[in-house]
Amino acid sequence: MENEASDSSNKEPSSFKLLVSFPSGLSPSQVSVQFSHAYDRIPHSDLTLENTISQIWEQRSVQNKSLFNGNKFRYGGQVLQTGGEPNNEPHVCLRLGLTDYRTFVGTNLSPLWERFLVPSEDDSVLCQYTSSPLGNGAVVETIDNKILVLQRSNNVGEFPGYFVFPGGHPEPQEIGITSHQYVKELTESINAKVSQEMFDSIVREVVEEIGVPALSLSIPTFIGISRRDLNVRPAAFFFIKCNLDSKEVQQFYSSAQDGYESTQLYTVPMIELENMASKMPGCHRGGFALYKLMVGTRKVT
Repeated sequence: MENEASDSSNKEPSSFKLLVSFPSGLSPSQVSVQFSHAYDRIPHSDLTLENTISQIWEQRSVQNKSLFNGNKFRYGGQVLQTGGEPNNEPHVCLRLGLTDYRTFVGTNLSPLWERFLVPSEDDSVLCQYTSSPLGNGAVVETIDNKILVLQRSNNVGEFPGYFVFPGGHPEPQEIGITSHQYVKELTESINAKVSQEMFDSIVREVVEEIGVPALSLSIPTFIGISRRDLNVRPAAFFFIKCNLDSKEVQQFYSSAQDGYESTQLYTVPMIELENMASKMPGCHRGGFALYKLMVGTRKVT
């Protein structure tokens, strides 16, 4: 279905929109989450279109017996809070709901995905009928100033052969969330857990996909959210410093847990990454744009 989606649209696979950017990077204390059913997907009023979600999933399940319908966090927008006083740090509150992989396949990745969109400048309105699970990606810089880029294997569903940063999704089940059924008194602690999972999950993804030890990685800083124009696919991006050099990272990669998802790891300087960006899916190309903004801020300071 992913490939059909590409063919059914005039959207460039590598085009993107930056939904929010933080060139200075935000620490975990500067990122909070409001997790609520208010940010869940709204079912489409066209029942024929809505019914295609289960039809597509059934077709895909027949083709691929290993398909698993796991829960994901749904991106429902964000609120920026910048203090008026000079010493006040910028803060962002991410609005997240709950969705699942089945609905993602049947809306964002459907050949009919554009029919689920509502013409609007407001992103939350534009995507109110789509699953829009929030993915994540990490721009990892080695101690010898190289960036880690993976080439996706040819047996993955989306964008086989493309260059990507390590990443995946924050996972609701990691923190015990299976639905919105929790008591109101727990809302604050749930929000804090979801916020922590945003940062923990990207470290997990890097460890699993690259093979480096978690202790070699700095605490991630949040640099923004990019969205691929094709399939309106959002992803949160983080910057992580690794205290290993390129050669050491390559040695760890040879025994990475999720190595089957990629065929090769490249450790490249900024200028080479610029050339590879044209063969990145839009959300990851947006991740590179966020990193470039961060580097630009570094040079100024």
